[in-house]
Amino acid sequence: MSGARADRVERELRERELDALIVTQLVNVRWLTGFTGTNAVAVVAADGRRTFLTDFRYVERAEAEVAGFDRRRGGRDLLADAAEGLGRRVGFEDHHLPVRTWERLREAVADGVELVGAGRMLEDLRAVKEEEELVPIRAAAALADDVLREVVVEPGLVGRTERDVARAIERAMRERDAEPSFPPIVAAGANGAQPHAEPQDVEIPAGTLVVVDWGAQVGGYCSDCTRTFATGPIGDGAREVYELVERAQAAALEAVAPGADCREVDAAARGIIDAAGHGEHFGHGLGHGVGLEVHEEPRLTSVAEGALAPGHVVTVEPGVYLPGEVGVRIEDLVVVTEDGREALSGLPKSLTEL
Repeated sequence: MSGARADRVERELRERELDALIVTQLVNVRWLTGFTGTNAVAVVAADGRRTFLTDFRYVERAEAEVAGFDRRRGGRDLLADAAEGLGRRVGFEDHHLPVRTWERLREAVADGVELVGAGRMLEDLRAVKEEEELVPIRAAAALADDVLREVVVEPGLVGRTERDVARAIERAMRERDAEPSFPPIVAAGANGAQPHAEPQDVEIPAGTLVVVDWGAQVGGYCSDCTRTFATGPIGDGAREVYELVERAQAAALEAVAPGADCREVDAAARGIIDAAGHGEHFGHGLGHGVGLEVHEEPRLTSVAEGALAPGHVVTVEPGVYLPGEVGVRIEDLVVVTEDGREALSGLPKSLTEL
């Protein structure tokens, strides 16, 4: 695992004419080395040297988790230990490194060393998932589907509080040896008109729409899915909004393919919602990457840059939110394949009454 990923980093370093990269962001350290602790620095050099440093608390864990790197026990300042003998042009994670930490790094490197911001180098590499990364993502998506069937679909929603349903989702995941990838959203009626609503201690009534946004984490990798349910018959206006979002989501899914411009995939859904007069009610991007983090590259928005590639894992989640009335969001997790897409979310998307 770590060897192939370090190879990818080395190729990127050579293209950028960097001698080495200091990796300090812990999610990137985990992706690169497999280390799951909370204090570590990794260094990849263009000449093939690979160094991993952690403190005394994690020496044994590093021995078990990190292969292909020269493992070292660092002192109180891992960054100073990592800064030795790196070459003349050294990349660092400027998107993550606080100013004070950067100043420590600048003081630690030898005279004449140029520190070069590497931007989102590792995030861009992480965005293209290897097959071994897709295995836990698929497992997380399947587990999340199973949990929702058990906790929401089978018992229904009417009379339960939003908060109780959200807690039941989390509890069911942990009973399956998984963790929530984020706090679940359960939002009925007007609360569902807030895209990032917090579950309330109020009973879910009959005759409304309920947005449920949840995800599981398996082996460190996340899933993300949203379904909107009806708690019995609903009005024509709410049904029209649901069917609009359903059409927009289907069009966006069809647009997901290798080489597809990220902005155009967003536009496939946004154009339908705009044409229906609800453009101002769809205020967030269509989707985002999912992996070790539940929000990562690439982004599917109206201002995104770049195109989809095989191995990208993205959400497709248009929504319409009518303040004070109702909200609808439908979200699938999708893998971009060599010839199209693979949807990982298996629950029905036609309006389901619970």
